[in-house]
Amino acid sequence: MKIRKIGMVANVEKAKIAQHVGQLKKWLEKNGAEVFLAEEIAGKMRASGVHAWSELARKVQLLVVLGGDGTMLRTARHIAHYNVPIVGINMGSFGYLTEVNLNEMHAALDLILQGKFAVEKRMMLSVSIKSGSSVIRAGEALNDVVINRGNLSRITELETEVNGEYLTTYKADGLIISTPTGSTAYSLSAGGPIVFPEEELIIINPICPHTLTNRPIIFPQKAELVITLWSQEKGATVTLDGQETYQIKSGDSVMIKKSRHAVKVVLSPHRSYWEILRSKLSWSGLPSGSGKRKNAERPEH
Repeated sequence: MKIRKIGMVANVEKAKIAQHVGQLKKWLEKNGAEVFLAEEIAGKMRASGVHAWSELARKVQLLVVLGGDGTMLRTARHIAHYNVPIVGINMGSFGYLTEVNLNEMHAALDLILQGKFAVEKRMMLSVSIKSGSSVIRAGEALNDVVINRGNLSRITELETEVNGEYLTTYKADGLIISTPTGSTAYSLSAGGPIVFPEEELIIINPICPHTLTNRPIIFPQKAELVITLWSQEKGATVTLDGQETYQIKSGDSVMIKKSRHAVKVVLSPHRSYWEILRSKLSWSGLPSGSGKRKNAERPEH
Protein backbone atom coordinates (compact mmCIF):
# COMPACT_ATOMS: atom_id res chain seq x y z
CA MET A 1 0.00 0.00 0.00
CA LYS A 2 1.38 3.37 -1.00
CA ILE A 3 1.53 6.08 1.65
CA ARG A 4 -0.10 9.36 0.68
CA LYS A 5 -1.15 11.03 3.96
CA ILE A 6 1.66 11.75 6.43
CA GLY A 7 1.67 13.46 9.80
CA MET A 8 4.78 15.14 11.17
CA VAL A 9 5.71 15.49 14.84
CA ALA A 10 8.95 17.09 16.02
CA ASN A 11 10.92 18.08 19.09
CA VAL A 12 10.75 21.86 18.83
CA GLU A 13 13.76 22.23 21.15
CA LYS A 14 16.14 20.70 18.60
CA ALA A 15 18.44 23.04 16.68
CA LYS A 16 17.26 23.96 13.18
CA ILE A 17 14.16 21.79 13.64
CA ALA A 18 11.88 24.17 11.71
CA GLN A 19 14.33 24.12 8.81
CA HIS A 20 14.51 20.29 8.76
CA VAL A 21 10.73 19.91 9.00
CA GLY A 22 10.15 22.53 6.31
CA GLN A 23 12.58 20.86 3.91
CA LEU A 24 11.11 17.41 4.54
CA LYS A 25 7.56 18.71 4.13
CA LYS A 26 8.43 20.16 0.71
CA TRP A 27 10.15 16.93 -0.32
CA LEU A 28 7.16 14.81 0.74
CA GLU A 29 4.70 17.05 -1.08
CA LYS A 30 6.89 16.98 -4.18
CA ASN A 31 6.68 13.19 -4.02
CA GLY A 32 2.90 13.18 -3.94
CA ALA A 33 2.17 13.11 -0.19
CA GLU A 34 -0.28 15.27 1.73
CA VAL A 35 1.38 16.47 4.93
CA PHE A 36 -0.24 17.38 8.26
CA LEU A 37 1.82 19.11 10.96
CA ALA A 38 1.29 18.58 14.67
CA GLU A 39 0.31 21.79 16.42
CA GLU A 40 3.58 22.33 18.29
CA ILE A 41 5.88 22.24 15.27
CA ALA A 42 3.32 24.13 13.16
CA GLY A 43 3.46 26.97 15.70
CA LYS A 44 7.25 26.99 15.50
CA MET A 45 7.01 27.33 11.72
CA ARG A 46 4.07 29.75 11.81
CA ALA A 47 2.05 27.34 9.69
CA SER A 48 -1.34 25.70 10.08
CA GLY A 49 -1.36 22.55 12.17
CA VAL A 50 -3.55 19.86 13.69
CA HIS A 51 -4.50 20.58 17.29
CA ALA A 52 -5.47 17.21 18.78
CA TRP A 53 -3.48 13.97 18.69
CA SER A 54 -6.69 12.07 17.91
CA GLU A 55 -7.40 14.31 14.93
CA LEU A 56 -3.86 13.94 13.59
CA ALA A 57 -3.90 10.15 13.96
CA ARG A 58 -7.22 9.84 12.14
CA LYS A 59 -6.04 11.91 9.19
CA VAL A 60 -2.83 10.04 8.34
CA GLN A 61 -1.44 6.68 7.24
CA LEU A 62 1.97 7.29 8.80
CA LEU A 63 3.53 9.54 11.43
CA VAL A 64 7.08 10.82 10.92
CA VAL A 65 8.70 11.83 14.21
CA LEU A 66 11.80 14.05 14.13
CA GLY A 67 13.67 14.12 17.43
CA GLY A 68 14.97 11.52 19.83
CA ASP A 69 13.56 8.61 21.77
CA GLY A 70 11.78 10.98 24.16
CA THR A 71 9.75 12.45 21.30
CA MET A 72 8.95 8.94 20.06
CA LEU A 73 7.80 7.85 23.52
CA ARG A 74 5.54 10.86 23.93
CA THR A 75 4.04 10.34 20.48
CA ALA A 76 3.55 6.62 21.06
CA ARG A 77 1.56 7.15 24.27
CA HIS A 78 -0.75 9.59 22.50
CA ILE A 79 -1.47 7.67 19.31
CA ALA A 80 -1.19 3.97 20.28
CA HIS A 81 -5.00 3.74 20.37
CA TYR A 82 -5.22 4.63 16.67
CA ASN A 83 -3.06 1.92 15.10
CA VAL A 84 -0.95 4.36 13.06
CA PRO A 85 2.65 3.30 12.24
CA ILE A 86 5.46 5.61 13.38
CA VAL A 87 8.88 6.15 11.83
CA GLY A 88 11.50 7.94 13.91
CA ILE A 89 14.13 10.27 12.42
CA ASN A 90 17.06 10.58 14.81
CA MET A 91 17.97 14.22 15.42
CA GLY A 92 20.41 13.43 18.23
CA SER A 93 23.36 11.15 18.89
CA PHE A 94 21.69 8.30 20.75
CA GLY A 95 18.38 6.56 20.13
CA TYR A 96 16.95 3.07 19.79
CA LEU A 97 13.43 4.03 18.70
CA THR A 98 14.48 6.68 16.17
CA GLU A 99 15.97 4.17 13.75
CA VAL A 100 16.47 6.36 10.67
CA ASN A 101 19.40 8.78 10.67
CA LEU A 102 18.98 12.30 9.32
CA ASN A 103 21.42 11.74 6.43
CA GLU A 104 19.41 8.75 5.14
CA MET A 105 15.96 10.26 5.72
CA HIS A 106 15.02 10.81 2.06
CA ALA A 107 16.25 7.39 0.92
CA ALA A 108 14.30 5.65 3.69
CA LEU A 109 11.11 7.65 3.13
CA ASP A 110 11.30 7.06 -0.62
CA LEU A 111 10.93 3.33 0.07
CA ILE A 112 8.30 3.88 2.75
CA LEU A 113 6.11 6.01 0.45
CA GLN A 114 6.10 3.09 -1.99
CA GLY A 115 4.91 0.76 0.77
CA LYS A 116 8.27 -1.01 0.93
CA PHE A 117 8.71 -1.16 4.69
CA ALA A 118 8.31 -3.51 7.63
CA VAL A 119 6.41 -2.74 10.83
CA GLU A 120 7.12 -4.17 14.26
CA LYS A 121 4.49 -4.17 16.99
CA ARG A 122 5.80 -3.10 20.40
CA MET A 123 3.87 -3.96 23.53
CA MET A 124 2.98 -1.30 26.08
CA LEU A 125 2.24 -1.41 29.79
CA SER A 126 -1.06 -0.38 31.30
CA VAL A 127 -0.63 1.36 34.67
CA SER A 128 -3.17 2.13 37.40
CA ILE A 129 -2.37 3.79 40.72
CA LYS A 130 -4.73 2.95 43.53
CA SER A 131 -5.16 4.71 46.87
CA GLY A 132 -7.49 2.83 49.17
CA SER A 133 -10.30 1.53 46.98
CA SER A 134 -10.00 4.28 44.34
CA VAL A 135 -7.93 4.44 41.16
CA ILE A 136 -6.39 7.92 41.29
CA ARG A 137 -4.21 7.80 38.17
CA ALA A 138 -4.01 5.67 35.02
CA GLY A 139 -1.76 5.70 32.00
CA GLU A 140 0.36 3.68 29.58
CA ALA A 141 4.08 3.32 28.94
CA LEU A 142 6.08 2.05 26.00
CA ASN A 143 9.46 1.87 27.77
CA ASP A 144 9.03 1.53 31.50
CA VAL A 145 7.37 2.35 34.79
CA VAL A 146 9.79 3.45 37.49
CA ILE A 147 8.90 3.55 41.19
CA ASN A 148 11.61 5.25 43.22
CA ARG A 149 12.27 7.07 46.44
CA GLY A 150 13.00 10.40 44.77
CA ASN A 151 15.16 12.56 47.03
CA LEU A 152 14.30 10.69 50.21
CA SER A 153 17.16 9.24 52.23
CA ARG A 154 15.64 5.89 53.21
CA ILE A 155 15.18 2.89 50.95
CA THR A 156 11.67 2.03 49.80
CA GLU A 157 9.82 -1.14 50.73
CA LEU A 158 7.82 -2.39 47.75
CA GLU A 159 5.59 -5.38 48.38
CA THR A 160 5.14 -7.19 45.07
CA GLU A 161 2.42 -9.62 43.98
CA VAL A 162 2.25 -11.46 40.65
CA ASN A 163 -1.16 -12.73 39.52
CA GLY A 164 -2.44 -12.40 43.07
CA GLU A 165 0.44 -14.34 44.65
CA TYR A 166 3.01 -12.70 46.92
CA LEU A 167 6.47 -12.59 45.33
CA THR A 168 8.69 -10.58 47.68
CA THR A 169 9.10 -7.19 49.34
CA TYR A 170 11.88 -5.31 47.62
CA LYS A 171 13.98 -3.11 49.87
CA ALA A 172 15.71 -0.90 47.35
CA ASP A 173 16.02 2.57 45.89
CA GLY A 174 13.14 1.56 43.65
CA LEU A 175 11.89 -0.73 40.90
CA ILE A 176 11.99 -0.54 37.12
CA ILE A 177 9.19 -2.41 35.36
CA SER A 178 9.95 -2.41 31.64
CA THR A 179 8.82 -3.76 28.31
CA PRO A 180 11.30 -5.39 25.90
CA THR A 181 11.46 -2.03 24.10
CA GLY A 182 12.48 -0.43 27.40
CA SER A 183 15.05 -3.12 28.19
CA THR A 184 17.76 -0.97 26.55
CA ALA A 185 16.79 2.14 28.54
CA TYR A 186 16.99 2.69 32.33
CA SER A 187 16.68 -1.04 33.01
CA LEU A 188 19.88 -1.75 31.09
CA SER A 189 21.84 0.85 33.08
CA ALA A 190 20.60 -0.83 36.27
CA GLY A 191 21.97 -4.21 35.17
CA GLY A 192 18.88 -5.60 33.44
CA PRO A 193 18.84 -7.92 30.41
CA ILE A 194 18.49 -6.88 26.79
CA VAL A 195 15.30 -8.41 25.37
CA PHE A 196 14.41 -8.46 21.68
CA PRO A 197 11.81 -5.68 21.31
CA GLU A 198 9.19 -7.68 19.42
CA GLU A 199 8.78 -10.11 22.32
CA GLU A 200 5.88 -9.64 24.75
CA LEU A 201 7.36 -9.91 28.23
CA ILE A 202 7.51 -7.83 31.42
CA ILE A 203 10.81 -7.22 33.22
CA ILE A 204 11.15 -6.29 36.90
CA ASN A 205 14.52 -4.85 37.84
CA PRO A 206 15.31 -3.57 41.37
CA ILE A 207 17.39 -0.40 41.70
CA CYS A 208 20.27 -0.88 44.17
CA PRO A 209 18.53 -3.62 46.20
CA HIS A 210 19.40 -4.04 49.87
CA THR A 211 19.29 -7.82 49.38
CA LEU A 212 21.87 -8.85 46.80
CA THR A 213 19.85 -11.92 45.78
CA ASN A 214 17.13 -9.64 44.39
CA ARG A 215 17.81 -9.87 40.67
CA PRO A 216 15.93 -8.93 37.49
CA ILE A 217 13.03 -11.25 36.66
CA ILE A 218 11.32 -11.70 33.28
CA PHE A 219 7.60 -12.49 33.42
CA PRO A 220 5.26 -13.68 30.65
CA GLN A 221 2.92 -11.19 29.01
CA LYS A 222 -0.09 -12.40 31.02
CA ALA A 223 1.51 -11.44 34.33
CA GLU A 224 -0.37 -8.83 36.36
CA LEU A 225 1.75 -7.05 38.95
CA VAL A 226 0.57 -5.23 42.05
CA ILE A 227 3.29 -3.25 43.83
CA THR A 228 2.42 -1.65 47.17
CA LEU A 229 4.58 1.00 48.78
CA TRP A 230 5.32 0.73 52.49
CA SER A 231 7.34 3.70 53.66
CA GLN A 232 7.79 5.62 56.89
CA GLU A 233 8.68 8.78 55.00
CA LYS A 234 6.73 11.00 52.63
CA GLY A 235 6.24 8.47 49.87
CA ALA A 236 7.68 7.84 46.41
CA THR A 237 7.26 8.74 42.76
CA VAL A 238 5.88 6.73 39.84
CA THR A 239 7.22 7.78 36.44
CA LEU A 240 5.97 6.61 33.04
CA ASP A 241 8.57 6.61 30.26
CA GLY A 242 10.60 9.19 32.19
CA GLN A 243 8.02 11.86 31.29
CA GLU A 244 4.87 11.58 33.41
CA THR A 245 5.40 11.60 37.19
CA TYR A 246 2.93 10.94 40.00
CA GLN A 247 3.37 10.99 43.77
CA ILE A 248 2.27 8.03 45.88
CA LYS A 249 2.16 7.57 49.65
CA SER A 250 2.59 4.60 51.96
CA GLY A 251 -0.18 2.07 51.35
CA ASP A 252 -0.80 3.08 47.72
CA SER A 253 -0.55 0.38 45.05
CA VAL A 254 0.63 0.43 41.45
CA MET A 255 -1.02 -2.14 39.17
CA ILE A 256 0.86 -2.99 35.98
CA LYS A 257 -0.05 -5.34 33.14
CA LYS A 258 0.26 -5.63 29.37
CA SER A 259 -1.77 -2.95 27.62
CA ARG A 260 -4.37 -3.91 25.05
CA HIS A 261 -2.74 -1.32 22.78
CA ALA A 262 0.54 -1.69 20.90
CA VAL A 263 2.75 0.74 19.01
CA LYS A 264 3.56 0.05 15.35
CA VAL A 265 7.17 1.06 14.71
CA VAL A 266 8.45 1.28 11.14
CA LEU A 267 11.83 -0.43 10.92
CA SER A 268 14.81 1.13 9.21
CA PRO A 269 15.17 -0.15 5.65
CA HIS A 270 18.93 0.28 5.95
CA ARG A 271 19.95 -1.59 9.11
CA SER A 272 18.77 -4.36 11.40
CA TYR A 273 18.05 -4.14 15.11
CA TRP A 274 21.35 -5.89 15.81
CA GLU A 275 23.31 -3.33 13.81
CA ILE A 276 21.60 -0.53 15.72
CA LEU A 277 22.37 -2.30 19.01
CA ARG A 278 26.05 -2.75 18.14
CA SER A 279 26.34 0.88 17.16
CA LYS A 280 24.57 2.33 20.22
CA LEU A 281 26.43 0.12 22.70
CA SER A 282 29.81 0.49 20.93
CA TRP A 283 30.30 -3.25 20.77
CA SER A 284 33.51 -4.44 19.10
CA GLY A 285 33.58 -6.02 15.66
CA LEU A 286 34.17 -9.64 14.75
CA PRO A 287 37.66 -11.22 14.73
CA SER A 288 39.74 -10.30 11.69
CA GLY A 289 39.49 -13.84 10.29
CA SER A 290 35.71 -13.83 10.21
CA GLY A 291 34.01 -13.50 6.85
CA LYS A 292 31.19 -11.55 8.51
CA ARG A 293 33.41 -8.66 9.57
CA LYS A 294 32.56 -6.70 6.43
CA ASN A 295 28.87 -6.64 7.34
CA ALA A 296 29.56 -5.96 11.01
CA GLU A 297 31.58 -2.88 10.16
CA ARG A 298 29.47 -1.66 7.26
CA PRO A 299 29.37 2.14 7.41
CA GLU A 300 26.13 4.10 7.55
CA HIS A 301 24.96 5.54 4.24
